[in-house]
Amino acid sequence: MSKFVTGNRVTLLRTGTEYFPALEAACDKAQKEIYLETYIFSNDVTGRRIAQALMRAAGRGVTVNVMIDGFGSKDFDTKLLTEMRSAGVRILVYRPDISPWTLRRERLRRLHRKIAVIDAGVSFVGGINIIDDMHTPRQKPPRFDYAVRIEGPLLLDIYPEVIRLWTLVMWTQLHQSWRNPATPIHAARCGTQRAAFVIRDNFRHRKDIENAYLEAIARAKTEIVIACAYFFPGRSFRRALIEAAARGVRVVVLLQGRVEYMLLHYAARALYGYFLDAGIEIHEYHRSFLHAKVAVVDSRWATVGSSNIDPMSLLLAREANVVINDAGFAGELRLSLKEAIENGARQIQHANWRRLSHSPPMRIMTWICYGLVRFLSGWSSYGRAEEFK
Repeated sequence: MSKFVTGNRVTLLRTGTEYFPALEAACDKAQKEIYLETYIFSNDVTGRRIAQALMRAAGRGVTVNVMIDGFGSKDFDTKLLTEMRSAGVRILVYRPDISPWTLRRERLRRLHRKIAVIDAGVSFVGGINIIDDMHTPRQKPPRFDYAVRIEGPLLLDIYPEVIRLWTLVMWTQLHQSWRNPATPIHAARCGTQRAAFVIRDNFRHRKDIENAYLEAIARAKTEIVIACAYFFPGRSFRRALIEAAARGVRVVVLLQGRVEYMLLHYAARALYGYFLDAGIEIHEYHRSFLHAKVAVVDSRWATVGSSNIDPMSLLLAREANVVINDAGFAGELRLSLKEAIENGARQIQHANWRRLSHSPPMRIMTWICYGLVRFLSGWSSYGRAEEFK
């Protein structure tokens, strides 16, 4: 069960247009410390903007700790890295990338979560990397994604988890001098929202995010709306959605319409017929690249975070989501998703999909990709590959 705490102020941030100014402003107000975790830290206009904010903070004497993923940020600009470290920013690389020819499954266990904590009093959690919204070629509107800004008692759960991972990686990479004194957490009640911080790792919290979804889906009475960039759910998740639709719940799934990563794009399409037969609505977002990992259930329960519903997120990566049980927040997110569906997506019609999916090129592509994803799930997982058959 998700551990909900009340008294929080959780603010929805739509795309980097709202997220990056909020993050930069918080960094510029920092007085003691900043922790930032990200999968990608790009040397583009946005990356340099956030880097400058971090360096300004370090110049004021703020302890600035940045953790990037060794694969997601494998192209992190050496010049920018040197500049940030020279300015006093501490940078750790989570699982430095190893040779692409290495078949060890550990290379797929990445730091995929996106978290920032400033002065142990304000936090950001979501799916937005430190990369320009317009980075992807052929893209005019900004990449479609979300994050949340959090103040209140939920910091008592977020801050220790960030410290724990920083300390773990710091010790394994022999940077013991980077250990920081504990900072008092500013966790006074400042709002009315009930929220929970839910993570996924390969130890104590292997299924926490998935279970949070499954609990909400099982309780759904009227509507489930899921927006997900990479959607390849396991059998338990698929069954939960089918059962919800069977009991009269409207189930709406908003997925990536543009091809960004061919393997997962076509593997997910192998499941379309299965969902459409059950009466589940599928909408593909084409206006820009969809990177969101969010959901709303019964206009009350909502989640925003980094976890996709696919084997990489549910079996391998470190992920972090915030679950919010609040009608006001859920209504705001639902309205945003409704606008995205109406103005940027195309619904997959059952009859049209049947005709398209039976064409030889589509059948070959989808089932090859589906088979490869299943194989990779089995090779890389801890014995849960049967869930993705």
